[in-house]
Amino acid sequence: MSVGILGAGAWGTALAQMVASDGRDVLIWAREEELVEEINSAHTNTPFLPSAKLTENIKATGDLADMAQLDVLLVVTPAQHMGSVLEAMPSHPRDLVLCSKGIEAGTGRLMNHVASDAAPGSAVAVLSGPTFAHEVAAGLPTAVTLACSKGREQWERIAPVVARPAFRPYYSDDVTGAEIGGAVKNVLAIACGVVDGLGLGQNARAALIARGYAEMLRFGESLGARAETLAGLCGLGDLVLTCSSTSSRNFSLGKALGEGQSAQDLMSDRRTVAEGAHTAPVLVELAARRGVAMPIVTAVYDLLKGDDPKAVVEDILSRPLKAEQDSGA
Repeated sequence: MSVGILGAGAWGTALAQMVASDGRDVLIWAREEELVEEINSAHTNTPFLPSAKLTENIKATGDLADMAQLDVLLVVTPAQHMGSVLEAMPSHPRDLVLCSKGIEAGTGRLMNHVASDAAPGSAVAVLSGPTFAHEVAAGLPTAVTLACSKGREQWERIAPVVARPAFRPYYSDDVTGAEIGGAVKNVLAIACGVVDGLGLGQNARAALIARGYAEMLRFGESLGARAETLAGLCGLGDLVLTCSSTSSRNFSLGKALGEGQSAQDLMSDRRTVAEGAHTAPVLVELAARRGVAMPIVTAVYDLLKGDDPKAVVEDILSRPLKAEQDSGA
């Protein structure tokens, strides 16, 4: 089947390199004309993934109509722009595999709802898990969740498109769970970065990961996600990866906040998207609407509004003592 990648950032480019590694032709869409030219002529993407030399069977286009003719489209645009990009396409492929992590600001829609509204004739799947772009592009071993809204039939159609010896997808039909894991972990990674920036130690980070996972689980289950999905690659696996490395944009943002840099300056000066910063406000609103306690996520939201990191940490540490499995956090 013909395959395209919608979005030529670091993750989109890494996925293109991975899919093309078996000799398959891959078409990647980039918004910037100069990047289309660079990919086609030099086989590089210096703005977003300078470490990779792209295979020659990757071609780039700036025309969304070219992407509409493909069989399978991996959608890797920033979450907040996914809807507008899909709506700009004249038609849509049979299968859309969503690879962006987030919740749409303003509407509170998960990405699979955004995609279904923009492309009602397409079957939607979600690819999510512990994935750093530069490692995938380099062919290092990676495992992900591939959640298919149309079940096994869709899985059997698209799993061979993305599976490679060093890139192993695992089947799920829990699209909601796969999405929530990826969206919430971005916010929690900011919190772990703050812990690192403040020098609070490894004990504190481990505790935050565990308590953050409890928040992810409570919120996910309130939306119908399955606990076993969130305990897998797209939930706990992704959380562990992005909460422990400066290769994570969200972790790096939190670390800078913990070191005393201004949230406003950091957000206005970042070339690449720390999606957790966009997700935190809408996640706080959705959790409050559902009566789900998410104190760590709320603390990140407060930090992004400009609250003092030390004061926010003190507030977290002064919360009343309670049972670890208390559903009220």
